[in-house]
Amino acid sequence: MISKSVIIYPNVKLGKNCIVEDFVIIGASPRGYETGELETTIGDNPVIRSHTVIYAGNKIGDNFQTGNKANIREFNEIGDDVSIGTLSVVEHHVKIGNKVKIHTQAFIPEFTILEDECWIGPNVVITNAKYPKSPNVKFKLKGAHIMKYAIIGANSTLLPGIIIGEYSLVGAGSVVTKDVPSGCVVAGNPAKIINSIDKLPYREKKGDS
Repeated sequence: MISKSVIIYPNVKLGKNCIVEDFVIIGASPRGYETGELETTIGDNPVIRSHTVIYAGNKIGDNFQTGNKANIREFNEIGDDVSIGTLSVVEHHVKIGNKVKIHTQAFIPEFTILEDECWIGPNVVITNAKYPKSPNVKFKLKGAHIMKYAIIGANSTLLPGIIIGEYSLVGAGSVVTKDVPSGCVVAGNPAKIINSIDKLPYREKKGDS
């Protein structure tokens, strides 16, 4: 089902069983490109909620979902079973693996990598410019690299180029200024290691009995 108010630009390829709600825009060209110049693909079974904007040049897998008013810029690679929450922003040249969950009002800047099954809480801010007004800053941008199964708690801020290891947990409201080793729990401002994921009562690693 695609609403009559939806705008779909040329060179957009949608999969089967699409639900696209009112006032969605898909395939808008970024600055410097002609309408229809860039191919945009979205796999089967997407649910794209009202007022979402998806720019041209994205490659998006199956079972994709957005909340209302999500904004997804150009040239992103997005895997299967990904959800991007209401009012969240994904800038350009972002790589998102399978089964990634991005919750409400998160900001994912250029050149960020989100590996499979990582979890981004509401109001998380990832940054990518170490010195925002320095010369040639646009050529030195580097987003965070969040590895498989990591969790970033609500209202956390990640500084440019930070690596969050597999299975790590960043506590809510943290400011992460250094890389986080795999399997660690960090919290605070600046975030420090306070525990190991193996010692948390609710969590088991993949493959554990």
